[in-house]
Amino acid sequence: MYALKLELKLNNREVSLWRKLAGFKRLVYNFGLYMLQACWEFDGIKASDSRGIDAIKKVFTMVVMKAPENPWMKQYPSTVYQSAFIDLKEAFSRWRQGLAELTKKKSKKKGDSFTVYKTSGVYREKGKPALPLTNRVVIKPGKRIVLPGLKEFRLKERIDFTCSSQTFTVSRTADKWFVSFPLDVEKIPTLIHPIATVGVDLGVKTLFSCSDGTRYDMPAATRWAKTKRRSLQWRNRNKVLGSKRLKVKASGNARKFYTRVAILHARIANIRRDTTQKMTTDLSRKAKRIRLEDLNVAGMLANHKLAGAISDNCFYEIRRQLTYKQSHYGTRVELVDRWYPSSKTCSKCHYVQPMKLSDRLFRCPDCGHVQCRDENAAINLERAPKDKVRLAESELNACGQEGADSLG
Repeated sequence: MYALKLELKLNNREVSLWRKLAGFKRLVYNFGLYMLQACWEFDGIKASDSRGIDAIKKVFTMVVMKAPENPWMKQYPSTVYQSAFIDLKEAFSRWRQGLAELTKKKSKKKGDSFTVYKTSGVYREKGKPALPLTNRVVIKPGKRIVLPGLKEFRLKERIDFTCSSQTFTVSRTADKWFVSFPLDVEKIPTLIHPIATVGVDLGVKTLFSCSDGTRYDMPAATRWAKTKRRSLQWRNRNKVLGSKRLKVKASGNARKFYTRVAILHARIANIRRDTTQKMTTDLSRKAKRIRLEDLNVAGMLANHKLAGAISDNCFYEIRRQLTYKQSHYGTRVELVDRWYPSSKTCSKCHYVQPMKLSDRLFRCPDCGHVQCRDENAAINLERAPKDKVRLAESELNACGQEGADSLG
């Protein structure tokens, strides 16, 4: 399954509407979370999270929305608050399965988002029998899109083909608004790969090195953007940014500062996402079998000297993308045991020696072989024995869902 994520071209009135819809969903989500956690304090209530959320949804629909002080809730599509309860169910399901932490209250600082979807219904015309309506929205080629329950909106990027979808999610990143929706399309996997097996070593200096000699680096634009962000934060270190606890409102310049910092954060994230997507796609098209080291990324981030470099190089994100792209490109991603000494073993004579992280060249005292440390490790990962290798599985597939990729 694929998904399209396109930027919207909105005026001030439309942006105001988007913020109200996002605030409505945030209110409903926090209401359901508070009510469900309050039910846990009573020993007499024994029900699953799903049943509890369904009961809370009925209370919200029959009591809260009909209260005389809440007539404004009926101005928005009903799918906005219904999707909030659906997201709450999914959050608790992932928490029960150990895939995520317990969900917290939604905050305006974490961004705005809401979901609308098309529901099936009946079309009635006078003098004619009722006809069932499809539960999908047809999107025609062009720069316009109609969202269920809302009007038509403009896009900054053109859609070149006719498609259809049921669920639409609107989100804000910094000062830009995006709409994303899934497409029921299938990709024909690549049948021919130039390389049978390739070992990939993730590094701090280099993004990752392959056993065939290919190397990928993170663009220098990431460092420039981070330097610009640090400089902006340093210049505004004494600015009164507002505090809800102290009841101090943020000034106009403070709000401008928040917007500029958010834009720089979004730029850094976009550079990383674009780089990792292109590199993993290139590697998936090239190699049939890809072998990675099963790194303990959470443990590595505990080292404050390497945490920044590891976060910049997106170790876990590269593994996640390669894993879900297996079905797209017909590849097989395998994980080598993390205790396998790939960096300490000579790729020529298999002599194992201790090495420091500062040693960037591998010099074998037994056969005299000299090679880049990362390339030597990549070759050893490619030749790892079968008892040290296992198949990589996606967390989303473990939950019965499919990975989604972006077109374009």
